[in-house]
Amino acid sequence: MAEAEPVVVQQDSLGVRLTRALGRGPLHIVLILICLAWMVPTLGLLVSSFRPSEAISTTGWWTAFQTPFEFTLENYRDVLTTQGMGRSFLNSLMIAFPATAITMLVAALAAYAFSWIDFPGREWYFLLVVALLVVPIQLTLIPILRIFAALGWTGSFFAIWLAHTAYGLPFAVFLLRNFFVALPKDLLESAFLDGASHFTAFWRIVMPLSVPALAALGIFQFLWLWNDLLVALVYLGGFRSVAPMTVTISNLVNSFGSSWHLLTSAAFISMVLPLIIFFALQRYFVEGILAGAVKG
Repeated sequence: MAEAEPVVVQQDSLGVRLTRALGRGPLHIVLILICLAWMVPTLGLLVSSFRPSEAISTTGWWTAFQTPFEFTLENYRDVLTTQGMGRSFLNSLMIAFPATAITMLVAALAAYAFSWIDFPGREWYFLLVVALLVVPIQLTLIPILRIFAALGWTGSFFAIWLAHTAYGLPFAVFLLRNFFVALPKDLLESAFLDGASHFTAFWRIVMPLSVPALAALGIFQFLWLWNDLLVALVYLGGFRSVAPMTVTISNLVNSFGSSWHLLTSAAFISMVLPLIIFFALQRYFVEGILAGAVKG
């Protein structure tokens, strides 16, 4: 019996690897320059938020690294205590997290129905939901505000939750439905043959497999709610006790337009939580955006 010839694994030589690295070098340089260009304003905002008002008014933020160093926490203390930014931060949390959770839950249920439940007019109803994406939010502000005022809901968290859920549902249903229809059909059919109901299939199969899409939707919805000014200004603008950070910062701009040290601190406080959430879930964000785009 002839002996088997040994398998020879050819490895790229050092010259080939070096050539490939040099070929990708210009692309890497361009990407690094773009990242730096995007990071410079954020770095300048962070440095300025720790500088005294006199230094901000007379010198650029890059001079802060020259001796003698002048850094202070007084800006954050004034913003969080005197200007009510601490209360506004809690209000933003009370608006963003519940409204995001409600939108995701309702959108997931609707997307499952559009994907796996056969009912008359399913495709037409889905097209109607997608068509709502092109309806400007501005067209609905006055009618909904009148309804909320008649019901006595203006200035309440429930009103802003309801409004943000309605505004976010078309995109949320569209995104999740495209992901749900790409799930293996045999998996759900096997569950139904074993006696599983739609409710069981939704919670035990579809939801665990849809974590990337849900995370992407959660990031989108949360960032939109956290940075929203128009909807909050219309429904909550006259009630300081429930005003989010965007409304409070806009009031700072109007009242303290020359106090840049307060504006920089307030702006950076509003950026911290979205940055933490985005970087913590960025892996799921990329997977969720690409999910359902290509079937294979």
